[in-house]
Amino acid sequence: MKLTHDFIERKIGWMIVFVLLVVSVGGLVEIVPLFFQKSTTQPVAGLKPYTAVQLSGRDIYLREGCYNCHSQMIRPFRAETERYGHYSVAGEFVYDHPFQWGSKRTGPDLHRVGGRYSDEWHRVHLLNPRDVVPESNMPAYFWLDRPLDGSDIEARMRALRLVGVPYTDEDIKDAATQLKGKTELDALVAYLQGLGTALKQTR
Repeated sequence: MKLTHDFIERKIGWMIVFVLLVVSVGGLVEIVPLFFQKSTTQPVAGLKPYTAVQLSGRDIYLREGCYNCHSQMIRPFRAETERYGHYSVAGEFVYDHPFQWGSKRTGPDLHRVGGRYSDEWHRVHLLNPRDVVPESNMPAYFWLDRPLDGSDIEARMRALRLVGVPYTDEDIKDAATQLKGKTELDALVAYLQGLGTALKQTR
């Protein structure tokens, strides 16, 4: 049996094997070095883990599918940085599991939204977007104005500590107290207000 180009094209089984082999090797060559580069594994200066309130807000962000319309990745192109600010760097996301990079932009990129608007603006925008952006096609998330369930926050923080997020025992112990009296809306606004702020502080 000669593994010629003609033979491989005629035998679909061999073709699948070789395609998988090439893709696997290429993927390893591209991905493995990233695990050893400081720029992808070390946090940028000033980056802190999410507080209990921000972490709860992030979970709501995921639950409500905000990532379906908004990316959190600013590309290093002039059109991107002029509109959104400094491009995204991996060191800003080392505590995100999973990170929210993406290219879908039915709505604007949210990576540098932290501090751009007031808390009240965000609340109004989430409850009825057209009150602040008349042309918005984002749905109203009116149900977020309800008490936040923080019963599992300590377990979530312990799980994140296992994958490298530097939460202390004190952080975990105080988490439930931080969530008392908070609404889901408060938590989501706190998460949004923290997006992209670490790099701003170091520039």
